[in-house]
Amino acid sequence: MIRNIAAYRFVEIADPPSLAADVRAWAEAGGLRGTVLVAPEGINLFLAGSDGAIDAFLRQLRGDARVGDIAVKDSWSDTVPFARLKVKLKREIISFRRDEATPLRGGRAPAVAPADLARWLAQGHDDDGRRVVMLDTRNREETAHGAFAGALCLPIDNFTDLPAALDPHRDALADATVVSYCTGGIRCEKAALWMRDSGMDNVLQLEGGILGYFEAVGGAGYEGRCFVFDERVALDPQLRPLVDGDALRAEAA
Repeated sequence: MIRNIAAYRFVEIADPPSLAADVRAWAEAGGLRGTVLVAPEGINLFLAGSDGAIDAFLRQLRGDARVGDIAVKDSWSDTVPFARLKVKLKREIISFRRDEATPLRGGRAPAVAPADLARWLAQGHDDDGRRVVMLDTRNREETAHGAFAGALCLPIDNFTDLPAALDPHRDALADATVVSYCTGGIRCEKAALWMRDSGMDNVLQLEGGILGYFEAVGGAGYEGRCFVFDERVALDPQLRPLVDGDALRAEAA
């Protein structure tokens, strides 16, 4: 079986090219494939390979003082769902173009743990009795594969479109606890910070995103699958792929 990992960490990187070069060397040593983004604000990665190779890579990454402890979400597949290894330098580890939307400036936005969110969704309100609105920060291609039941899914094609698309909904959300979510946590973290900075003090981020939620509690309150940007296409709440790599390559042949 192939181990797939998704991870990110906001951390100040003084020399992104140097870290990118080291990360590439560690990944290549284990024959890993996938995508790694390195920016002054941190690192974002999706990699796949053997369990042992992933473990060795994570030991090197976590042992590097520039990155330190980084939370990882795991899933498994029959084949490697990436064609090659790509390590890229970026201005942001996810493009949002809002300088205030980084935890490096003032800390993370408040978060809700998957188990607590599942309980809120089951009971129909948060622990203070407020209604809960799930705010999807992904694009329309992703939300077409699945979303939390009743979520506010904005008709956007890029993450940078979210602020303008959200503006008409602000008044309707004023009496709710808004939980922003995305695939792995990075977009909903930036979105929650921006929303709070722009006056919405009723916003939380879902810790670990959809994949972290699936891993912790399964699919309670979620309908469909979670789109992923690789050959697996989408994962169900048991983290099983919609399409395995061998089937996809046979279809394309």
